[in-house]
Amino acid sequence: MTSAETAAAAVQISVQPSGRTFTAQAGESILAAAIRSGVGLPYGCKDGACGSCKCKKLSGSVVHGDHQSKALSAAEADAGFVLTCCAQPLTDVVLESRHVTDESAFPIKKLPVRVSSLTRASHDVMIVRLQLPAADTFRYHAGQYIEFILKDGARRAYSMATAPHTQAEAPGVELHIRHMPGGRFTDHVFTGMKEKEILRVEGPFGSFFLREDSDKPIVLLASGTGFAPVKSLIEHMRFKGIARPTTLYWGGRRPGDLYLDGWLRERLADMPHLRYVPVVSHALAEDAWAGRRGFVHQAVLDDFADLSGHQVYACGAPIVVDSARAAYTAERGLPPDEFFADAFTSEADKHAG
Repeated sequence: MTSAETAAAAVQISVQPSGRTFTAQAGESILAAAIRSGVGLPYGCKDGACGSCKCKKLSGSVVHGDHQSKALSAAEADAGFVLTCCAQPLTDVVLESRHVTDESAFPIKKLPVRVSSLTRASHDVMIVRLQLPAADTFRYHAGQYIEFILKDGARRAYSMATAPHTQAEAPGVELHIRHMPGGRFTDHVFTGMKEKEILRVEGPFGSFFLREDSDKPIVLLASGTGFAPVKSLIEHMRFKGIARPTTLYWGGRRPGDLYLDGWLRERLADMPHLRYVPVVSHALAEDAWAGRRGFVHQAVLDDFADLSGHQVYACGAPIVVDSARAAYTAERGLPPDEFFADAFTSEADKHAG
């Protein structure tokens, strides 16, 4: 791309079939422009790693920044697909995205937060509760995430595990943070973070939230701390009295990785439409595990011959989310636009080849 191209004037982005339009400035990604304009395009990592923002370009020209081939393959790019998080438009662009919403209308804010509690939920999961400023209303959708802004400007994203209605009792959110040894931020969470510590966050972000205009039965799929946004969805459904048939599959390597199993079983007592299927992939004899074994996305395939009438909400490791998306659409008839995902990309994931 030449300097003349990067200096091009602002261009118009149109999204079909919704007809929404917004303007992108020179050097701005399509997604950044959409967020700034309050147009809710789907997205996840914002770093070209997860593929959640992928959509079809109907016309126009873009240039892509760095991204992973698993998020957008060369064949997909040749077929006209783009990653809006790292695609900069060179001309007016028309996109096709059936997930566009107005849900990003909640203002994105930068806020100081105070660590109110740290609870070790398992050997490598910390439940961190953050107190929000009492005078500053923070609105979000169950399933969305916030980003910590570190001192050097680096960011770390974590999904909120509490539903929005809990703000009425006390302004705060709960996060589930998995320790990634050698990771600067998670090492601090597990070895140095103290109650009352002040941090800065920005949010809400993300297009992973319950589509309440549907009455389709739901499959919730979580691996590891991918349970955090799913917990928020369950709290929200319980609060709103949403009684769509829902089956939750939660996977971990060993039983202890299902760190809120007890909390979930309590929810089953007052949510008769909710079914819970825990799945363990690497149980040891000492675990005395009598439940389902194997990979969590495979358990759904074992139980459902047809997903054509369902919605699937998947959260967790990219390999789980990607495997589920591919298998459910190709083998079980799930419409691609009924698969909603939040792949938990680590810093290592973002910079992988």
